[in-house]
Amino acid sequence: MNIKTGDTVVLLTGKYEEKKDKNGKLLTHKVIAVSPAEDKVIVEGVNKVHKHVKPRKQGDQGGIIDTEGAIYASKVALYCPKCEKGVRIRNTVGKDGKKVRVCAKCGYEF
Repeated sequence: MNIKTGDTVVLLTGKYEEKKDKNGKLLTHKVIAVSPAEDKVIVEGVNKVHKHVKPRKQGDQGGIIDTEGAIYASKVALYCPKCEKGVRIRNTVGKDGKKVRVCAKCGYEF
């Protein structure tokens, strides 16, 4: 999986798909959590769900909580600030010998 927690991504499909704000810039979202076993990601502000929480201890409050649900990782693309769009990435070896994620179009290092 090429997406990590904290990455900035663009949605490729669905309700928020490549929308632009008032200034014409592409809407980007931040990745909160990643689940490689399920191939899913949780993205901030996308796929809001109502969660019914039961109080576990005496004194705890239960209720309905709004939270983000998981979406498939194939529905998001990493956002490249240099290209200003969602791009595919390539793994290359950096100058210090470590593996680095690089934009496939412009070569920007993430």
